[in-house]
This record gives sequence, C-alpha cells and structure tokens, in this order.
Amino acid sequence: MRVADYGLRIADAIVSVVLAPACAACDELLEHPTQGPVCARCWTSILPLTPPLCDRCGDPLPAWRAVSVPLERCPRCRRTPRLVDRGRAIGAHEGALRAIIHALKYEGRRSLARPLGALMRRRGADMLEGAACAIPVPLHPSRRRHRGFNQAADLARHVGIPVVPALRRVRATPTQTGLPAAQRHRNVRDAFAVTRAAAPLAGAIVVLIDDVSTTGATLDACARALKHAGVGEVRALTAARVVTQGLGQGTGGLGARSTTQTADSPTASPQQ
Repeated sequence: MRVADYGLRIADAIVSVVLAPACAACDELLEHPTQGPVCARCWTSILPLTPPLCDRCGDPLPAWRAVSVPLERCPRCRRTPRLVDRGRAIGAHEGALRAIIHALKYEGRRSLARPLGALMRRRGADMLEGAACAIPVPLHPSRRRHRGFNQAADLARHVGIPVVPALRRVRATPTQTGLPAAQRHRNVRDAFAVTRAAAPLAGAIVVLIDDVSTTGATLDACARALKHAGVGEVRALTAARVVTQGLGQGTGGLGARSTTQTADSPTASPQQ
C-alpha cells in the first residue's frame, strides 16, 4: 500500500470516528469522508438520460419518435417555439441527483460544484463542443446576497470551457417553484439583460449553465436576451432536468443504487 493511500485511510478513520459525517444525499455515514460529502453509491446511482432525446430540450423520447420525427423534437417543443437551440442535463431531477443539487444550492455545500460540473462536462460534451464560452444563469443581486453565491456560476467554472458573465438579472422575480409552465414564462419575461461582456459573442455559440431545467422558461428568457445581442446559437447544459415524458429506463433514485462505479463517476478524485 502506498504511503499516501495509507494516510488517506487513517484520515478517513479519524474523521469518521470524531465527526461521523453523513452523506449529503442519502444521510448514511460516509466511509471515505475525505473524498467528499457524497458517498460513492449515490454518485454511481445517477444514471444518464439515454437516447433518443429531444434535441431541443433534452427530454427522453419514445424510441419510435426517433424514426417517425426527423427533427427529434418532443411534442412540447414542436408546439412551442424555443429560443434555446439545444439542451442536455446530467440526468433526471430525482433521487440522489436531486438531493445533491439541494445540498449545493440550499445547504451551501459548494464543494459539490466540482464533481457536478465534471459530470456535466462528460455527459454534455456535445453541448460544449465548438462553444465559445459558458454563461451562468445569473441571480438577482438581492438573491445573490441572501444566498452568498450563485450555484450556476460555481458549476460553470468546472465544465471545461471559458466562463463569460454575459448576463445580468435586471428584475427580481418570485421563485419559479410551484408555478405552472405558462406562469413561469411570464414570471421571467424581460428579467435578463446582457452585460458588456456579451459584445464579443456576436455570431458565436454559447452554452447556458444552470442547476435545474423544469419548463425551460428561465433558459429561454436568457436566450432571448443573448440572441437580441447577436449571439448566433444558444445551447443549455444543466445538472438536472425535470422529465416530462415517460422514461422507460431507470434514472438513479436513492432506493436503487448501483454498486459498480461508472466510467464517468466523479468519486475517483477528492471533492472537498
């Protein structure tokens, strides 16, 4: 055994005995607390949304749609014009992924942004390819002061492309939580404007970064401001997506964890 590995085992043992830290997702005691606040079982339970997917929003499609609908769009994206050109997420907003995002956003576990960002980078590689930059969805200054940080900005720093603060929130809005789709779109209409940093992005491909996409209202409002400023293509990459179509495959809930580490699991490197 290497000296470094032995040292980590000793550190894990000491932290486990003295602090007894629990996993931020499943609340079980952490076996390796020096590797981060979420256990390996919870990380590996986060399954990707598997194709076929709606190319516009990232929702799973019934397999037959990939053949019968050449555009590969879900019914909602075919009915309603979208300003985001393409969208993807790590997985469905449920189980361990939902708990991890909650811990980041509402419990201030900012160290989780690194492994979440790493998963976004790997599972959203097609969104990042050819993009000039990542643009985090901004918080209103009052909410930013209250929370102390912007989780979207923390995630954006770990997706592997330059981050440009090209948007600002110009209108404080009530939380989107609990609002139906139509009210969500009205709630964030004209809530965003570009900053001076957007000027060099005319004609460019950019990627919006946020923690969760539900109806896509916030992302579309951001895309509207960017396209009015001349941005050529707006993609979106989020940590999770609230799935509106039937899945037909598991999505990694807390009660059904895999015990085999996946190739893109972030647990191979420390997260603290």
